[in-house]
Amino acid sequence: MTSRILYLATADARGHLMRAQLLVHALHKAGAQVEVLTTSDQGQRFLESFGIQAEILSRHYAVQFDSGQNMLRKATNSNVAHYVFRPGRMLRDILRLRRKLRSADLVINDSFHPALLFMGAVPGWRRKVVHVYGASLKVALINNFEGMWPRFFGRLFGWIVGLQIDAARSCIEHDFAYEVDDTQAPAVFRLPTPVALADTQTTQKAVGAAIYLNPHFSDILLAEALSAGIADAGLSAHQVGEGYAGVGGWLGVDPDWASRAAQAQVIVSAPGMAALSIARVYRRPIILVLTDQPEQATNAARAAQLQLEHRVVTWRGDAADFRRQVAQAAAQLTEAQAPDSDGAAGNACAQARIDAWVSRLLSV
Repeated sequence: MTSRILYLATADARGHLMRAQLLVHALHKAGAQVEVLTTSDQGQRFLESFGIQAEILSRHYAVQFDSGQNMLRKATNSNVAHYVFRPGRMLRDILRLRRKLRSADLVINDSFHPALLFMGAVPGWRRKVVHVYGASLKVALINNFEGMWPRFFGRLFGWIVGLQIDAARSCIEHDFAYEVDDTQAPAVFRLPTPVALADTQTTQKAVGAAIYLNPHFSDILLAEALSAGIADAGLSAHQVGEGYAGVGGWLGVDPDWASRAAQAQVIVSAPGMAALSIARVYRRPIILVLTDQPEQATNAARAAQLQLEHRVVTWRGDAADFRRQVAQAAAQLTEAQAPDSDGAAGNACAQARIDAWVSRLLSV
């Protein structure tokens, strides 16, 4: 019997969408039927570049950031409150999702969309909902409520969200450092973040630095200082970032970026789960562009604990200082030759991660 899956991937950043396209293609290959939803026009176009057709559920729900990917907490809380409590927003999405749930065997919520958090706690719907989220994202979500005022309401909302997460049929928590473990049978499964396979057959010019910045980065001074720092270290660069598309050689989207990163001398990215997973799987050193985004700060700390080869750089609005940070970090990380330059061993690991996800989702 063919499994019918509804996959909702939020478009707050591109990690959710990258994970979605990887898993949707793999699930299709395994014989499942998958319908994809996302939450913005930009997210829809991003998925199209990977061959995934997605509908837009709602444009009203989104985490808010400034041009340097620093999270705007008050604006985010306001946006979420308007989405949840204004008539015609979350209620409308729930009614639309209810119709789609009738023909779905499984609904994947990646990650923490409020409509599916609510539906995942309601009898009749909850048996179909699986929440997918990064380990650091759940902590950041609950801690964000802790910071609300009055404190009582913050704790109440955090408690309610925790109950909603736990009430669903299942949860899959992922992390760049988790290993595949087929012996697990808990309510919350822990899987390594899925990673794209690198194209090791096509001959392409290797780059010194494979750079990826998600769309929340749009400060031109930051991009120019980053590029200059990489050049100061004597490295060529492959630069991808939707916020900088067409500026100084930057590409908006590159479906083959993972292949570039797997063979680059160094990766440059914010410390999201996807970038850290590529660095870990393909054993590449990575420069982490750290901003005020709680879960990414946690990821950077984890990278240090795990002794992943990396350096942290921070944008403080001073282009000269940032350029020096980047140049120094790149020079330090490229002094030693990284192993597995063709990515073959990394591909085996990446395939094992994807296979583990497909097996777990189809068994649920």
